[in-house]
Amino acid sequence: MASFTLDAGALIAADRGDRRFWKFQEEIDDEVDVFRVPAVVLTQVWRGPRNANLMRALRGCELETLDLELALAAGVLCGRAGTNDAVDAIVVASAARTGDHIVTTDPDDLRALAAVADGVGQILDLNGL
Repeated sequence: MASFTLDAGALIAADRGDRRFWKFQEEIDDEVDVFRVPAVVLTQVWRGPRNANLMRALRGCELETLDLELALAAGVLCGRAGTNDAVDAIVVASAARTGDHIVTTDPDDLRALAAVADGVGQILDLNGL
């Protein structure tokens, strides 16, 4: 079994009805232990009731809150990677502490952060699936 952390790009793809997201989710559904979404990522993409597809994608997902340990780990990653994108750093820090793979549509910044983190699984680009 595998676990996956979804970033904002993956959730936006789901919300837009992007077939790549839904096909990916369908194909690996039997192999998934958990889909995890950091709460800050949901904040970044949620706009209200019009997000029906997003709500559908969130069913069965585990929402990860931002605790002190995760916030500090993300800050350290920002420093190591030379970036100030706190949301991406939280995604990577979250995946690192759980060993998750990350699902995204914009892998470049996440790869740079993952390169200085221990424990992150693969960065899966929906655009390449």
